[in-house]
Amino acid sequence: MLLETVVYAICMSERLLHGVPVSDERIQAWADEAERGYDLADLPAPRPGRPPVGEGPADTVAVYLDEQTLRGVRGTLCPRGDREQF
Repeated sequence: MLLETVVYAICMSERLLHGVPVSDERIQAWADEAERGYDLADLPAPRPGRPPVGEGPADTVAVYLDEQTLRGVRGTLCPRGDREQF
């Protein structure tokens, strides 16, 4: 029980968001915003599942590839320039 309390205290005392320190003022601003509530019309519409590739609606397609083709696909560059990992 003591270990859980110590770990919790350490995590809460750092107050990091993605590795960046967060001030008490910023936390209070988030709390004030949440207490005021949110207008649901201003929030983006929820999209279930993974986003489609391309512009239009997408279908799920199961593909079986031989070893040579799969190696070729794994070596294909992504639009960002780095290699996609499967």
